[in-house]
Amino acid sequence: MKKIHINCDLGEGGDFDADLMPHISACNIACGGHAGNLDTMQQTIKLAVENNVEIGAHPSYPDKENFGRKPINISAEELQRSIVAQILSLKQLAEAEGVKLTHVKPHGALYNEAAKEEKTAQIIIDSLLEFDQNLALFCPLNSVIAKLAKWKIPIVFEAFADRNYNPDYSLVSRSKPNALISEKEAVFEHLFSMFSEGKITCENGAKISCNATTFCLHSDTPNSVEIINFLQKKFTEHNIKIKNER
Repeated sequence: MKKIHINCDLGEGGDFDADLMPHISACNIACGGHAGNLDTMQQTIKLAVENNVEIGAHPSYPDKENFGRKPINISAEELQRSIVAQILSLKQLAEAEGVKLTHVKPHGALYNEAAKEEKTAQIIIDSLLEFDQNLALFCPLNSVIAKLAKWKIPIVFEAFADRNYNPDYSLVSRSKPNALISEKEAVFEHLFSMFSEGKITCENGAKISCNATTFCLHSDTPNSVEIINFLQKKFTEHNIKIKNER
């Protein structure tokens, strides 16, 4: 049986964390930048431990007003301090529960900027190098940050189950109506193609290669629980199991 690795951004104030957690491989926990506080981090860590789910930090620009989805005017030094502080706060809470962080996945604008800009990418890499060098970095496909991080820190390539792509591997902007894939059947077809065939079908119909080993499902999609349950059903039909699923 093949195993697929599904990750989810949690601890962001959504309503579905407890319903999603038993069905995913890894969670990326908001650690105070765009969402989250010490209480929500601790609650989400405990939920992950109960469900044998890998725990990662989900740092962002320190900008709760825009949910970390817009770049903000901040110096490189301030941004690095913020990223380190966000990861450290989650790391300390995880270790207090007897577990370790496995990875870091930048959020929103920070993730998207690092995919194409060396300056932002290097700030994130330098932030991670202040920690255990076994801490993996979830990276976009064909990204600047992946190229810069190679040989420095472990890289895990990520693709999105519920987002449409442009042919240059960038995500279709959330300002466009077709940015999100919300119909469960369409999410499965998109994900199955990436996982089993190594191909992403872009918004314009073009096909690009995909070597991702983890796939993100957004927790704030209104029908995310329905989607994950449907994915499990379809995966079983194709002899695929979600990694860490009991």
